[in-house]
Amino acid sequence: MKSQVARRKMAADLEFSQLAWGAWRLRGSEDVSDADDVLRLIETALDHGITTFDHADIYGRYQCESFFGQAMAKAPHLRRRMEIVTKCNIALLGDARPEHRIGHYNTSKAHVLQSIDNSLRNLHTDHIDALLLHRPDPLMIADEVADAFATLRQSGKVRHFGVSNFTPSQFDLLQSRLDQPLMTNQVECSVVELAPIFDGTFDQMQQHRVFPMIWSPLGGARLFSGQNDDAAARLRPILENLRAKYGLPGVAEVAIAWLLHLPCQPLPVLGTMKPTRIIDATQACGIEFDRQDWFTILVAAQGHPVP
Repeated sequence: MKSQVARRKMAADLEFSQLAWGAWRLRGSEDVSDADDVLRLIETALDHGITTFDHADIYGRYQCESFFGQAMAKAPHLRRRMEIVTKCNIALLGDARPEHRIGHYNTSKAHVLQSIDNSLRNLHTDHIDALLLHRPDPLMIADEVADAFATLRQSGKVRHFGVSNFTPSQFDLLQSRLDQPLMTNQVECSVVELAPIFDGTFDQMQQHRVFPMIWSPLGGARLFSGQNDDAAARLRPILENLRAKYGLPGVAEVAIAWLLHLPCQPLPVLGTMKPTRIIDATQACGIEFDRQDWFTILVAAQGHPVP
């Protein structure tokens, strides 16, 4: 059966899948115990049209990339079927980085270059398809970042670059120093986190025809576990009714379909560690979401009618 997951042209020579799979919870999940489990997740995603895999050097306190890499070492031929995204510039405290005296951000050229060398080794790959700066750094020197990006591109280690959690002005600052377009801004958005819809982030993405990536598209599971969450409580019955209307497996797929209806055409990053839920999520793609149904969810999320 043909995949329902569409493709997005992120750059002239780079396409991502409409949904991505994210490795944030790869370590510590009771559903994933060894490299074979990771490989099962990878193969399930690929077989159902999800070819984009989202990482960050700090995930799992610097362990998720290497765990994923163990699976890739068992099936290196799969690399040709996927796009790998990773992120850097957050410096965590912990045994993995004893030189860090305090948690901080680091966008220096030396740190970015070293981070990529670490990621390439851990992921068992010779290149990264897209490197994102993970968080805005108040000490970022845009010219130095541009120099680091140019070095990585010329070496063939990284094909394209983007950012994560940047405001529109921070995005514009870095873009002003680059000779290659930033290919995404990965931000948090969901039916319980609406900020990028209204703060100019998604307006900017649509303006520049850049497809944003979305982390935590289910609100960190607030829809399912928020006992004292007013927005989640308002949303759950509405999402359940629309689940039945659109023939979707669950309310999670309604929430994803709602995001996919945004005109900036975002790419939600799935955090599930269950193969069945990866398959279910793909059913959110291609849904012709009714405009009034979309606003019904928005009104419930905000807790008031539109002005």
